[in-house]
Amino acid sequence: MSDPGKNSIGEIRMQVMWNRLISVVEEQALTLLRTAFSTSVRESGDLSAGVFDPRGQMLAQAVTGTPGHVNTMAEAVLHFMNAIPREQMFEGDTYVTNDPWLGTGHLHDITMVSPSFLNGELVAFFACTAHVVDVGGRGFGADGKSVYEEGIQIPIMKFAEKGKVNLDLVRILRANVREPNQVIGDFYSLAACNEVGHRRLVDMMKEIGLASLDGLGDFIFSRTRDAMLERIEALPKGSWSNELVTDGYDEPVKLAATVSVRDDHVEVDFTGTDPMSRWGINCPIIYSKAYACYALKCMVAPDIPNNAASLAFFTVTSPVNILNAVRPAPVALRHIFGHMVPDLVLGAFAKALPGKILAEGAGALWNIHISARPVAGASGRRAEVLMFNSGGMGARPELDGLSATAFPSGVHTMPIEATEHTGPIVIWRKELRPNSGGDGEFRGGLGQIIEIEATEGHEFDFSAMFDRVNHPAHGRNGGKPGVAGVVKLDDGTRMRPKGWQHVPAGRRLILELPGGGGYGDPARRSAAARANDRSKGYVTENDR
Repeated sequence: MSDPGKNSIGEIRMQVMWNRLISVVEEQALTLLRTAFSTSVRESGDLSAGVFDPRGQMLAQAVTGTPGHVNTMAEAVLHFMNAIPREQMFEGDTYVTNDPWLGTGHLHDITMVSPSFLNGELVAFFACTAHVVDVGGRGFGADGKSVYEEGIQIPIMKFAEKGKVNLDLVRILRANVREPNQVIGDFYSLAACNEVGHRRLVDMMKEIGLASLDGLGDFIFSRTRDAMLERIEALPKGSWSNELVTDGYDEPVKLAATVSVRDDHVEVDFTGTDPMSRWGINCPIIYSKAYACYALKCMVAPDIPNNAASLAFFTVTSPVNILNAVRPAPVALRHIFGHMVPDLVLGAFAKALPGKILAEGAGALWNIHISARPVAGASGRRAEVLMFNSGGMGARPELDGLSATAFPSGVHTMPIEATEHTGPIVIWRKELRPNSGGDGEFRGGLGQIIEIEATEGHEFDFSAMFDRVNHPAHGRNGGKPGVAGVVKLDDGTRMRPKGWQHVPAGRRLILELPGGGGYGDPARRSAAARANDRSKGYVTENDR
């Protein structure tokens, strides 16, 4: 007969080791944050980091990071293992790719994977991803007609072998990007990120006396499976569909999804979504799947760890369309529709779980890439500047929506000072946008107003990557829609929501970001809540 006390001590020990493993990947991610050259990584946390077992199954992820990076990385490691045979993996190796279909959906994201050895035996893989400021080509934007125009493509290959960096790859990169020092610096930061993870893991295993992670992996996966199965069994069974219309590039795009809850898993199918676009707004399925799984996870089991076992309960399928774009489709702005996928999926779930799903929000980040330069005949500096900005979240069933919050991506907003330091631009205004949240018993989150100008003697082109300009976020359960976004110059000239455009010297670009939808009948909003809105300037008129 087994000793119950002994079993309890074993489980406690496993839980402690699991927590240690999470601390390992957190230090891994923080290494990237502290050493990255690009502001999108250093200031906004546009990255992911995780540890995988020798079979390529994700054991743990860092809290720091985005769903689009973490959940694509969970699949990408298997692609690395298929491309590089075990007998060609050595201690000190680091592998790299930015292949949109094998990595995270577009060329600007660099994914690195490193094997981790202990006493000559492969015990784990570390993986990390980060968005770099430039990959050459047309630049970060929707104007490319194929992936070949969007920048340099790096197939799965070795960045370093046995600790020796592939300097040929470094030279090729340096010759193909506009900001070589930043990009090359980020490559080394990514490699260092995995190296720190490896060192901390080996220290942990030696300290505890582990020869492999097999036992710990079994503990993690078995507990996760049991918890996930319990949650799915409690859900109503059936299928529910939803459609969402977005701005697209030059015409609206319809996204469609059917969510089916079975006895032991949940399926999402994107049949009915519009075909691929000729513009760079297409989304590879690896990225669409990442955000569909994130939405399901938020709804089904937000408190259960995200790892290979929890992700295995979700399946995502689609015919070829704009959410399942195939090579050589242009995919630079895949994040726009990828970020709309959670609202699409949650809208279907709202029919299965009425009264429990938040209203639609701004969804896609309002990213802007600025290419600044001196005006003709003037001296100055050239620079590539990337900003991440967020609109409002949808109202929740019992709470107002969060304002200027990057849901579902989870990145931080870049500080103005850091952004201005990277190039000759001035941000004159960055404030909440009054009246932009949809009315309801619970108000939608507010967007922002951002005003940007080149410094004296400079002008800039910018790549617009915006949505919800012509199709605002819908409210739910009687809530009103959020207010649509606006892109214009300070003289009133309207600009397009997508594509490269020019801002002449002396003119200011004004971005008015969309608000989130409201939740519930506006007549039920309390007088105290309305008074609070007015006192804080969230709502400026006397009566909504």
